Amino acid sequence: MDNSKSIKYTAAGYKALVDELDYLKQEKIEEVKKAIAQARSFGDLSENSEYDEAKNEQAKVVARIAELEELIQHAIIIEESDMKVGVVNLGFTVKVFDYDMDEEVEYVIVGTNEANPLLGRISDRSPIGSALIGARVGDEVQVETPAGELKFKILSVERTNN
Repeated sequence: MDNSKSIKYTAAGYKALVDELDYLKQEKIEEVKKAIAQARSFGDLSENSEYDEAKNEQAKVVARIAELEELIQHAIIIEESDMKVGVVNLGFTVKVFDYDMDEEVEYVIVGTNEANPLLGRISDRSPIGSALIGARVGDEVQVETPAGELKFKILSVERTNN
């Protein structure tokens, strides 16, 4: 397997990919086909905005299906049994004390495609995520980010309940 294309996923993140792919292939593509057929029934395709819109939607769905198939093909699912208790890893929630902000912050470490920083879900490949991987309660971690150097103290490490 080409490791440059490999992306780690939690079991929940991988399931979300598979579920989205199933939905697109089984339901969404049929909805789009019906929309195209209905738009064709309106007549002249050269000035038919409904037809153009349906064809654009079809292209988006087909592109997303191809993208999901590629992601699934190269996915590495991190199994719970591979994770050491008390050590920050993918699929763990870590509470840290941020020295610069003088506050506690909670992060969920997830795969790249599962990340949503606004919800505290950070990628294992992000500067903070990669610095936290392997840390234990009590460890202090320094990380260079685009915003400057940050320093954290690990307060708790727990498996994330998906």
